[in-house]
Amino acid sequence: MSCLFCKIAAGEIPSNVIYEDDDVFAFHDISPQAPTHFLVIPKKHIESVMHSTAEEQELLGKLMAKIPEIAKKAGIDGTGVRVVSNSGADAGQSVFHLHFHVLSGRKFGWPPG
Repeated sequence: MSCLFCKIAAGEIPSNVIYEDDDVFAFHDISPQAPTHFLVIPKKHIESVMHSTAEEQELLGKLMAKIPEIAKKAGIDGTGVRVVSNSGADAGQSVFHLHFHVLSGRKFGWPPG
């Protein structure tokens, strides 16, 4: 297994874990772009949201449903949250395993850049 996030989810690489179940793994970003910045990933390797299939619909729904639960646990559920998933190098994806950035604790501009 060569995927960085697969190794993190498998416990082969240490991370600052926020949440974990059989399908979902959440951990703090090592290069935070906001006072609170964590990633929510599926344990199953999916390259990006653009590579997801209808067969993964339930897993994708579970990922999205867990984000508010994890945000509440992190104490950011009432402050405003930005959720981002980059798909492809031109969009800024640097680890090719589906992940959602959850950022909070500062004001964000639009367009994002």
